Amino acid sequence: MRLFVASLCALLSFSVLAARPAGAAQCGDDASGFPAWLESFRQEAVNEGISPAVVNSALSDVTYNTTVIRLDRSQKKTFGGTFEQFAAGRVTAGRIAKGKAMMQRHAGVLSQIESRFGVQPEILVAIWGMETDYGVVSGKMPVFRSLATLAYDCRRSAFFRNELISALKIVERGDELASAMVGAWAGEIGQAQFLCSNYLKYAVDIDGDGRRDLIRTPADVLGSIANLLQAHGWSADGSYEVGGSNFAVLTEWNKSTNYQKAIVLFAEKLKS
Repeated sequence: MRLFVASLCALLSFSVLAARPAGAAQCGDDASGFPAWLESFRQEAVNEGISPAVVNSALSDVTYNTTVIRLDRSQKKTFGGTFEQFAAGRVTAGRIAKGKAMMQRHAGVLSQIESRFGVQPEILVAIWGMETDYGVVSGKMPVFRSLATLAYDCRRSAFFRNELISALKIVERGDELASAMVGAWAGEIGQAQFLCSNYLKYAVDIDGDGRRDLIRTPADVLGSIANLLQAHGWSADGSYEVGGSNFAVLTEWNKSTNYQKAIVLFAEKLKS
């Protein structure tokens, strides 16, 4: 039995090593190994097609962030409790009034987006309002510092390494400057709090300026939400009510049932 367990452990260790890029630095649980890890990662990023200029602009001043590690270790169940409790703090009268004003202000763009992606305006504005209060609260932490810290940390290094590479690719293709990449502590960015990997996949240039800007451009933000939902099966003819075909697609936005139901409630109030 011991021989079997030892062999299994050796196989698992080999699998983990094989999954890492050749020459990748080891993860770490404190700041001591971070400089060496970062130097190794910089070369890996160049090897994966990121230009040295972008790597330097994004990572030259990056340091280990103990605040990010503390937040990662102390995450609480944000979306728990009853639905009524959850919705009361998010689907508020003030946010609904502001959302209705946003629907009027962006009516033309929302109509264009609905024609293209089949997602109703009230759903898009509800998500926008729920995520960042229409761009007011989108985070103040440097994305590259947060993602580099989490990519180095052993807890979820593979996941956040992919997010860090994705963030570099956003800069590489000209959507954002490295200095503008500021967001939530775990690297979510922009007015809809996209993961950088989702930014790469689903961001669209609605205003036609040649950049997919999810930080400053509401049209691009709303269009990108719609693109993500459509890509995961949203149907123009489907219902987003609880139990409807489009309600299931909201799982791709947030796994919490409370969150999904709050989006629907919010949308209904915006439409009424």
